[in-house]
This record gives sequence, C-alpha cells and structure tokens, in this order.
Amino acid sequence: MTADAKDTWPADQEQHVLLKVEEAAKRLQVCRATMFKLIGSGEIESVQIGRLRRVKPSALDDYVSRLSARQGQVA
Repeated sequence: MTADAKDTWPADQEQHVLLKVEEAAKRLQVCRATMFKLIGSGEIESVQIGRLRRVKPSALDDYVSRLSARQGQVA
C-alpha cells in the first residue's frame, strides 16, 4: 500500500478489508437501520461470514457513484 492511499483514511480508523454494518453506516452518515435497508434492497453489496454481515468499502463507493449519476440525470 502506498502512503498516499493510507493518507485518505481518517487517522482514527484502521483500514479494514471489510467493514461492520455500523462502520459502513457511519461512513455514509446514516443510521444502522437505514444501512440494513440498503443492504436488504441490494443497493449496497455485502457479504456474510458465518452470522456476521460485512460491507466492502468499494461497495460504498459504488453506491455513492450510482447516487451521483442518478441525481445528475434528474437535474
């Protein structure tokens, strides 16, 4: 990993391969329930490890990109 990539992460957070649902919700500044709705509807991709649900950081980036594209079409 380059130093530049690491600099984009908040200083108080370690870079994780997968995020807890609560961590993903915090990144999008939504509540836990909203994040579970987005996951359940398929708008945000997630993986299940045993009984745990995790979200790839890239899935959040993809979701935000789709939102931006949709809003660009509406405007």
